[in-house]
Amino acid sequence: MQKGGKQRLKKSDIWVTGSFDVPFLALSLLLLTIGLVMLFSASYAYAFYNDDGNSYAYISRQLIFAVVGLVAMFILSKLNYKVIQAATVPLLLVTLALLCLVLVYHTNLRGFRRWIPLGPITFQPSDLAKFTISVVLANYISRYYHQMRKFKYGFVYPILVIAVFCGLIYLEHHMSCTILIFLIGASLMWAGGSNWKLFAIGVGIVAAVAVLVVVNPELLENYAGERIRAWLDKSYSPDDLRWQTNNSLYAIGSGGLFGTGLGNSKQKYLYVSEPQNDFIFSIVCEELGFVGAAFIILLFGLLVWRGVDIAKKCPNRFGSLLVLGIMAQIGFQVVLNIMVVTDTIPNTGIALPFFSYGGTALILLLGEIGVVLSVSRKNNQRVEVSE
Repeated sequence: MQKGGKQRLKKSDIWVTGSFDVPFLALSLLLLTIGLVMLFSASYAYAFYNDDGNSYAYISRQLIFAVVGLVAMFILSKLNYKVIQAATVPLLLVTLALLCLVLVYHTNLRGFRRWIPLGPITFQPSDLAKFTISVVLANYISRYYHQMRKFKYGFVYPILVIAVFCGLIYLEHHMSCTILIFLIGASLMWAGGSNWKLFAIGVGIVAAVAVLVVVNPELLENYAGERIRAWLDKSYSPDDLRWQTNNSLYAIGSGGLFGTGLGNSKQKYLYVSEPQNDFIFSIVCEELGFVGAAFIILLFGLLVWRGVDIAKKCPNRFGSLLVLGIMAQIGFQVVLNIMVVTDTIPNTGIALPFFSYGGTALILLLGEIGVVLSVSRKNNQRVEVSE
């Protein structure tokens, strides 16, 4: 890998022309297609009840978001990823500004401060933060790679960046994204060559804090503490906190080996509240069964594996780390979502990539897929030139 320092791009270098990684694109489009089908199946009853009888409310909007996302994916797949590196500081400033703005200007949805209202739609800055943290740390590590084993460069500075992001997102009452941002950052620190002893100490401290708050949930804000209590004590359920989780588990169990069949879920009929969002995987399990759910998990695993392979082949350290950050985001988000749906961890509210309803999340996710394809184009372009 080349050192990813600051580089001045020529106009001719802004766009790339090499062939992209076809298996990675195919896996992404397959997951998107299955996700749209399952979103319609999971959402039409809820949409009919909550959107004046319009069963197509969620899927019609998601299809529009998918088209916009695919356009973004195509453009970013043609854009040299080094342009993103050059825009690191503006991207960081915009993201931090939005994370601050949402704390004072936001929708009033169940006490959460996550969405900025923009007329008929909303924007979730934390979705952008997932990408930005990867860009910022990939750029930082690529510039200071040979000093990453030092305490200041390899531990203090990266932790400060991660802490700022996590702190702002925690103030939004978005615990799951706070955890996800930390995991993305920790993954990049590990991949970037941080001193393993310092890294292990840091992980140990975080693990100790996690155990402390689980044992003493009153240390957290009320919204997070209540969810931990409801997870630990199955009979503790103020405001029906256990309702969604219990019905999710019932849906998973009802699916059996091969499922009840596409469209035949019973739990989506207002038992699993908002089945189009965080708990859509429980409807997948109910309708497609263990076999169908395992197949989807396999597809996610193959997508992450293929992305990591693209990162390993990238000769540029920034590009390699950026792809690893995106793959860490997708991989950890899938794992956390499934753990929430199966009651393995507290219900923190985290979407399933490609499946859960959400315009900001889907457009940015497909944009990130485009970035990975851009890196793969540069890899293939290098191979084609050498031949």
